[in-house]
Amino acid sequence: MNPSGAEPTPQDDAARAGWLYYVGGLTQDQIATELGISRQRAQRLVSRAMAEGLIHVRLNHRIGACMEMESRLRSRFDLGRCRVMPSLPAGADPVLAIAGAAAAELERFLRMPEPLVIGLGTGRALRGLAEELTPTEAQQHKLVSLIGNIAPDGSASFFDVVMRVADKVRAPHYPMPVPVISTSPQEHAAFHSLPPVRRVVDLAQSADVVFVGVGQMSDDAPLRADGFLSLDELQDMRAAGAVGEVAGWVFDPQGRYLDVGTNRRTGGIRVAPGLDRPSIGVAAGDSKVPAILGAMKSRIINGLVTDERTAQALLA
Repeated sequence: MNPSGAEPTPQDDAARAGWLYYVGGLTQDQIATELGISRQRAQRLVSRAMAEGLIHVRLNHRIGACMEMESRLRSRFDLGRCRVMPSLPAGADPVLAIAGAAAAELERFLRMPEPLVIGLGTGRALRGLAEELTPTEAQQHKLVSLIGNIAPDGSASFFDVVMRVADKVRAPHYPMPVPVISTSPQEHAAFHSLPPVRRVVDLAQSADVVFVGVGQMSDDAPLRADGFLSLDELQDMRAAGAVGEVAGWVFDPQGRYLDVGTNRRTGGIRVAPGLDRPSIGVAAGDSKVPAILGAMKSRIINGLVTDERTAQALLA
């Protein structure tokens, strides 16, 4: 019975079926009986609930094999924090495996009563983190972007996350009002000479904790896929030793930032190697392994959220 009298939408049905399955613990046969539908339709609705993000599930049990890899990664790379999540089947987006654990790590800091400045990178993994955050009130903290939020066509960068996170946690937020990558070093200098930009840069450099994605510089490089890097630039930077990037800043296999290509025009701030504050990388996937290794070697990141398959490759 629908007390409002309104006809349920297909998403309403999917959300109700997903809730009964994942939260209520009902079987698909029981859901079919409860909703007065066939078992096949109940199965489709439960699948749709997950596929469309209507239901979010977090794994709270720490699997022994994952915990063992966490311990080995912490020991080998001197990490302060490490979470390894079970991998999804081959072909699935690894972000789906790690987003909930990354959100839980950020929520740990958001619950702290003392005011913190929290620096946020960008990308698919951090957008997944933002989508998994539990809405809360964390007005004591400040959120600041580490990277520019203006795309080459002047639009807002699609994977910028500081506003998405702020909307979930009701915290003051400070976007970085510069291009992700400027067209020239002169344009970059002009933007960074502006007083409002300098204030955001200063705030970002003072961040008490940092969450960043780790991008690869292989053929599927996010900077290339998102239109910030031409194929020629990608090839030139790879020839100079580029294997990864954090917040748009490109580095070599030892985690040393390169003085070539887009690094002369990248907006925002570099995450300094060897920070004495938490700098947590959120990344998984075979193509990211060299980039994650480089970032850990130089301690651009000193914490990691990843999946089993990636952890195994890092430890190999």
